[in-house]
Amino acid sequence: MNGQIGDRLHVHGNVVGQADRMGEIIEVRGPEGAPPYVVRFDDGHETLVYPGPDAVIEPREQVTR
Repeated sequence: MNGQIGDRLHVHGNVVGQADRMGEIIEVRGPEGAPPYVVRFDDGHETLVYPGPDAVIEPREQVTR
């Protein structure tokens, strides 16, 4: 799993009734885009994340000009 600043981290809920969590990667601490990541979740909470198998990185959209 490789991420870049600005990518979105989507963590799927793994318990019935648990909502998915979405956040933006604001810092990459591993080598060459590897975890861990500092993530700012949509509720404003920032934390260090080591994503598990229930997480997906969604690349930021590339702006073409």
